Amino acid sequence: MAVHYIPPKYQAAVPYLIVEGADALIAFLKEVFGAELMERHANEAGKVMNASVRLDDTVIEVADGNATWKPGASALHVYVSDVDAVYERALAAGATSTGKPEVKPYGERGAGVQDRWGNHWFIATYLGQNAPQT
Repeated sequence: MAVHYIPPKYQAAVPYLIVEGADALIAFLKEVFGAELMERHANEAGKVMNASVRLDDTVIEVADGNATWKPGASALHVYVSDVDAVYERALAAGATSTGKPEVKPYGERGAGVQDRWGNHWFIATYLGQNAPQT
């Protein structure tokens, strides 16, 4: 049997967050989004070389920055079942608000936060095709 080109439990495109303090970001993802740590690989100094976490049906990879792969901010749009609860957990975990929960004109209830690594998280719940849209 041939091996599939995408690893089991992964999707074709995997967001990769490179930060200073990967373990703390993993803890943030677990606390805020209920993420599950799938695997973690560190070097001798304890720096995370690669970690995979699962948020619902999506895998996100995380690593500590280094001379080759510099830390940088990203933006992710994450669908959740309860925008308000996730937003409040993010704030409690140290994120800052970039937009309070509200119904958006494109059929979502959404909010925004920025984590301490500079990443922007657009938190949303799809309201359905009959939701108000402009």
